[in-house]
Order: sequence, then structure tokens, then C-alpha cells
Amino acid sequence: MVVPTFVTDDSLHSGRSPTLDARLQSLMNPRMNSVCPVSWLCLGHFAATWGMVGVIWFVQIVHYPLFDQVSQTDFSTYETRHRDLTTLVVLPLMLTELATAIVLAFSSRGSRDPWPWVGLGILATIWMSTFLVQVPLHEELSSGFDPEKHSALVGTNWWRTGAWTFRGGIAMIMARSR
Repeated sequence: MVVPTFVTDDSLHSGRSPTLDARLQSLMNPRMNSVCPVSWLCLGHFAATWGMVGVIWFVQIVHYPLFDQVSQTDFSTYETRHRDLTTLVVLPLMLTELATAIVLAFSSRGSRDPWPWVGLGILATIWMSTFLVQVPLHEELSSGFDPEKHSALVGTNWWRTGAWTFRGGIAMIMARSR
């Protein structure tokens, strides 16, 4: 697992590798670099994004493929519970990711680094896909299992899986870059 390395501006310009102590101190440093100006903000963004990367891969590989294993009589109840319980997990992560992405993008104005804005743009498309494609498909599946709707849900979710994985890479670049 890759953990973001947060360093102070001083250690970057000294030519030395930052010590563990300097890295830990930088977590408390309110001044970071042009991409992640506040270390806790950057850490929160990284954690929320990678939390969503983990969730989306689990859902795509494990959870959605098992939908067709639920009996027809139980599926409507199952889908409703799935949607409600999943919301409890993903909503805090998604809101944290969105809030921190917005702050990071707007605080990077004047910087030549495009990653905060690229990441925010990808996140906007993920949210649009979520609320314009996946949520309506879940609503339709709440009435009962439909193989075509299930296939559409799995197929369209691959795009979100790739986009969130790419966002994870962007969050990693932002956490490590100057």
C-alpha cells in the first residue's frame, strides 16, 4: 500500500531526504505546497478518495455480480436494503471527497499544477453518472430483479470504477507532488 508522504517546503529545498520526524511534523504544518496547501485537507482527500476506490471495486467485483443470486421474491427487499446500507457507507466518503476536492482545486488557483482541477472534473462526471445513471437503475431494480437493468448497472459501473481508480492516482500525485 502506498501512503502519501507529506513534507515541508524546507525539507524539499534542503536537498536532504526528510526524516520521519520531519514527515510527522509536516502533518501538523498548515502550509504545505501548491497542490495540498493544508496537510489535513490533503490527507482527508486522499483517505476519502481511496476509501471510494476500495468500495467501488468491492461493489463491482463482488456485490453487483451476486445480485442475480437473490431469489425473485426477496430481491426487492434486498435491493432496498442494499441501497440504504450502501448510502450509509459511501455518502460520508463522497461528501468528504467532494468538499476537499473543491477546496484543493480553488486553493491551487495560480498554480501550474492541473491535477486538482482534473480530479474535480472527473469527480463531477462520477457524480453525474451516479445520480443520472446508477441511482435510477437501482430505483428500477427496487421493483424487482430485471436481468437487463442488472446488466446495465454492472456495465455502466465499470466506467465509474475506472474513473475512481484514476482519481485515486490523482490523489496520490497531489499528496506527493510539489
